[in-house]
Amino acid sequence: MIQTLDIMILYSIIRNMSNYKPFNADELADSFKALSNPNRLQIFQRLLSCCTPGTVCSADTMNGFCVGELGEDLAVAPSTLSHHIKELQRAGLIKTQRRGKNIDCFVDAEKVSLLKEFFISS
Repeated sequence: MIQTLDIMILYSIIRNMSNYKPFNADELADSFKALSNPNRLQIFQRLLSCCTPGTVCSADTMNGFCVGELGEDLAVAPSTLSHHIKELQRAGLIKTQRRGKNIDCFVDAEKVSLLKEFFISS
């Protein structure tokens, strides 16, 4: 008869041997919640298309964006755009970096990898 402790140890060994990685449901839910807004989804897609995840997109880079440029086609007030950027940043989807008067935005490569892994493994 296998004891409960033995089962837990066996489960742990098998889990560590496989490629199984548990996903943090709260973290994923925050990401999906942030992307559920159409304007935030557009901003995120725009950042994904302008540069490789983890690299800074700015006005100085080809096809890059600073915060002001991200909202040009969205028809939202600057304060609303700022709110959307803050929500994407809070969810860990993007990072920002101040460069003088501009704020550059870029996609968090680790978060994009996590989301990709989630959808591939599901």
